[in-house]
Amino acid sequence: MSEEEKKVELRTSLAEKAADAIEAELDMISKGDLSYIGDPELDKLSNQNEKLKHRLVVLENAIDTESSCSNAPSAKVKPKNLPSLITDISSVEGNICLVDELKNVFEVAIRSAYPNLDDPPVVISLSGSNPKFGDYQCNSAMAISQLLKAKNVKTNPREVANNILNKTPSSPFIERIEVAGAGFLNIYINKAIVEHILNSILRSGIKPPKVKRQRVIVDFSAPNIAKEMHVGHLRSTIIGESISRLLEFLEHDVVRLNHLGDWGTQFGMLIAHLQDKFPDFKKTSPPIADLQAFYKESKKRFDSEEDFKKRAYQCVVQLQAFHPDYITAWKLICEVSRQEFQRIYDRLDVTIIDRGESFYHDRMPKVVKQLKDGGFLEEDNGRLIMWMDPDNKKNGLIPLTVVKSDGGFTYDTSDLATIKHRVEEEKGERFIYVVDNGQANHFVILDACARRAGILKGDHKIEFVGFGVVLGEDKKKFKTRSGDTIKLSELLDEGLNRSLSKLIEKGRDKILTPEELKQAQEAVAYGCIKYADMSHNRLNDYVFSFDKMLDDKGNTAVYLLYALTRIRSIARTAQVSQEQLKAEFAKTGFQFEHEAEWKLGKVLLRFPEIILKVANDLFLHTLCEYLYEISSVFTEFYDKCYCVEKDKDGNVIKVNYSRLMLCEVTATFMEKCFDILGIRTVAKM
Repeated sequence: MSEEEKKVELRTSLAEKAADAIEAELDMISKGDLSYIGDPELDKLSNQNEKLKHRLVVLENAIDTESSCSNAPSAKVKPKNLPSLITDISSVEGNICLVDELKNVFEVAIRSAYPNLDDPPVVISLSGSNPKFGDYQCNSAMAISQLLKAKNVKTNPREVANNILNKTPSSPFIERIEVAGAGFLNIYINKAIVEHILNSILRSGIKPPKVKRQRVIVDFSAPNIAKEMHVGHLRSTIIGESISRLLEFLEHDVVRLNHLGDWGTQFGMLIAHLQDKFPDFKKTSPPIADLQAFYKESKKRFDSEEDFKKRAYQCVVQLQAFHPDYITAWKLICEVSRQEFQRIYDRLDVTIIDRGESFYHDRMPKVVKQLKDGGFLEEDNGRLIMWMDPDNKKNGLIPLTVVKSDGGFTYDTSDLATIKHRVEEEKGERFIYVVDNGQANHFVILDACARRAGILKGDHKIEFVGFGVVLGEDKKKFKTRSGDTIKLSELLDEGLNRSLSKLIEKGRDKILTPEELKQAQEAVAYGCIKYADMSHNRLNDYVFSFDKMLDDKGNTAVYLLYALTRIRSIARTAQVSQEQLKAEFAKTGFQFEHEAEWKLGKVLLRFPEIILKVANDLFLHTLCEYLYEISSVFTEFYDKCYCVEKDKDGNVIKVNYSRLMLCEVTATFMEKCFDILGIRTVAKM
């Protein structure tokens, strides 16, 4: 036996003897007659009992470690690095994510208390509304207790919680920790850190939490050329724009792409109809602003005139051969459509790059060759198909059709070429597709086939951001009374009319200038449509109702926009300028003096946590709920805490500058939430 092995054996023996002694002492305490001991002694002995149990667990863990070393003395286990902890409050920046810091603190504590557990769970959650349960909770003790029992370590969650507590390092984020119930660790946040962070934000503005920068492709909106945008495009456009704004706020490199339907057989009939109706189209721009009507005319001819149908197919062949005259006609039609789309995007403050299916036309043969060379394609009744899993064709999912029986390509071919381009040429790392729920299976198949072919590799990530349909108040698909699809431009016009009526009903036309009224009208109209969409879980259908959207009570854009303008008006009412507020802030900053102030401060501190969650799961309703929570908690604060005191004649007699600063930082957070959601704010409503 080597010298090292002798030392291991000796340490193991001593640890086992110590463990036996502690076990015996615990047994005596639990079974012995302690009636002769007074109450203070009982408390002391109970505390000693807890400590002994903790020492026993530590020793048993040490025995396990030494035994494993004895069995394999040459094995070296590389310990996982512990997270670095912030210890100095002055080094904390305004973009810190509190939950992440708490996780770091408790990871250190848990791994120190139980070094032999592999990746023990670190579970941090927000406590409920009752302040006696703290601000956050560490709920790891239950799971760790089960892991220990699996290793034949006798324990219970409360013992585990106490062991974790004993190993928890000090942190400027934590005022105190208490063990409660069956093993919950209630965490009380340090007020000084919240004051420091919010003062930092008042000084420097809201900064994004730090994340690893990625190049992200967001594919959204995607209308078809020669067809008007309708209500079916609403959700993709709104959700995609907001996701892009969120990721840009986190300083990712975001590419917003509009995968337009600008290629295919329908262009044959459009070009043929253009040639007949406007034969001099190459010299004189034809009046086809109403492309929807133009499309319907050509479709009617295609369905009823056999000669026209044949010419339409010939036009497709010429177009795909890049004949100059046909390309000119095609570009003309596409440009008219793009101008119409842009008017909608301008109204909704949407920024997007058009990149239609035609862009990938010459890339599709290369994809097909790659799939053929790799042996991924199978012949099926003259067409070439690709299975996501060739060994399990009965998984209920259909294959991709890569080449049709006539040799033509399909949307599947285009989608594969699109992914290949976005990986290899755009150098994207994360690929987000904002498409309705009906496309879910297609994207599962597409992802699997792209990975099988080696187009997607490693950390490349396709994310399907699905959403439900927009319903009318009859709970059916939202359509006009005649059953037609509602045009998006008409829906926005209706929103403008209704929002103006609402503002006039409340007398805002008498106190706002014409320019202010117009700004409020647009902010309310477009904001209520966007917020009604995003405040619902995107996976669900939702009922489109202007009456509910324009309600100034509850979780609506109108209520929240009014709330923001009221917050911004508090300083104006007190006749305090921004310069005065900045001067007072430079002298004193602000501190929490009332429980309602403290409650509001803690809600504001959660902003980075909310942003990171939404950036991960892409469910925007979480951000909407948070915005509503800010407004609700602010109202509670404002009802209980005077910011400005006036005499009976309405004259200002006292200004609480600290509370005005809290109003200022609250408004700053609300404005940032609105900006990410793509909703305009106004100074007055």
